[in-house]
Amino acid sequence: MSPINRAMHLKDCQRVSPQAIALRRKRMPAGIAAAHTHKTHGGMESFSHDTLARRPQNDIHKNIVPTPYNSPLLSILWYRAARGTVPLFSFKDKTMKYIIRTLAVAAAFLFPFAAAAQDAAQAPKTLPNGTPIADCLAPIDGMACIPGGSFVRGSDNDPHTHCDQSSYNKAYMSKEQKASKNYVNTNPAMTIWMQTYYMDVTEVTNEAYKACVKAGKCEKDGPKYVDFDAAKQPITGLSWYNAKKFCEAQGKHLPTEAEWEKAARGENGDIYPWGNDPASCDNAVVMDKRGRSCGEIKRRGKNPEKGRVLEVCSKGKSRYGLCDMMGNAEEWVADWYTNNWKDCGADCQGIDPKGPCGGEADKDGRCGKYRHKAVRGGSWYWPAEHATGIHRRSHVPSNDPAHHFGFRCAASQEEMAKLTHK
Repeated sequence: MSPINRAMHLKDCQRVSPQAIALRRKRMPAGIAAAHTHKTHGGMESFSHDTLARRPQNDIHKNIVPTPYNSPLLSILWYRAARGTVPLFSFKDKTMKYIIRTLAVAAAFLFPFAAAAQDAAQAPKTLPNGTPIADCLAPIDGMACIPGGSFVRGSDNDPHTHCDQSSYNKAYMSKEQKASKNYVNTNPAMTIWMQTYYMDVTEVTNEAYKACVKAGKCEKDGPKYVDFDAAKQPITGLSWYNAKKFCEAQGKHLPTEAEWEKAARGENGDIYPWGNDPASCDNAVVMDKRGRSCGEIKRRGKNPEKGRVLEVCSKGKSRYGLCDMMGNAEEWVADWYTNNWKDCGADCQGIDPKGPCGGEADKDGRCGKYRHKAVRGGSWYWPAEHATGIHRRSHVPSNDPAHHFGFRCAASQEEMAKLTHK
């Protein structure tokens, strides 16, 4: 026990005269004595937490132990444990004394690690190029924030090696790939980095698209099937160009493949927006044993068995609060279609990749050998094996011949800042 504690806590709490206290203080190292100022109450020495915790401005004695805490109590625990003394108080009960001393030692060594972990958690996160990852802004209605950071795009274990969907995928395959009958276009898996961005919660509806046409900002386009024109159904059958124009008219953009896949899979590379359990009619509008659209037939027109898109968000929300990332309408995305991520090269890697040609087109409206746009997400028409976060399909941007693709929009941090200040 330190001299000062012996002065405070003699057996049976005997009172100690001020002269005895002064004598004991003279024998203490100068730095410690300076730190232990006192007040007297009826002849009995008492010490405040503030004065006990106070650390000398200059470590003038080798036994003065610096503390990493602003908290007086934690400083006391650290100081006492480091000197090997009973922390703060004395006890006649040996068991209690042991417990208190053990807690002090634990605090002395564990709290610095906890503080370091807290500092690390509060440290600003950055992209590989040093750019800070932006915090989510409060998005406008109908959009959700997708926090920036890394995620796993693509897969090295795609079981869907043969696809019966009509597309132009084979135009980009080598002779060897065609001969092997392995038509996988989702490899290799790689880490991609994204700045914070935003996605529409739902696919764009007929109602929203018609409003844009009425405002003179969009071209008339839309459903090619009967019973696909209800206000809350996703608009389908329009060209990639008109989907892009709609998003830009709203101050947004058509999402890149990377943006779409991060929103669908999250940062850990799940295959679905809800995890890794397969898609079914419990969570997506797909074809099952009952038929297309989970057995929902068309109510008007011919061929009712072909089904129809359902109202947006009819299966509820999943990751990031988004709806219908799997099933209902397949969705146009911004990128030119490439056979796999390796063939694409640097344009499909790194930070916020935009695909071949950086997403741009030449004067002929093409990107070198790339002539088709990517489509993602599966649909009401196809079985659940197409409704994954990695499945990819290609089509001509004019949508001729017509397919019943829909879309949703995305917004960058800069675009969202402008949208929230309109």
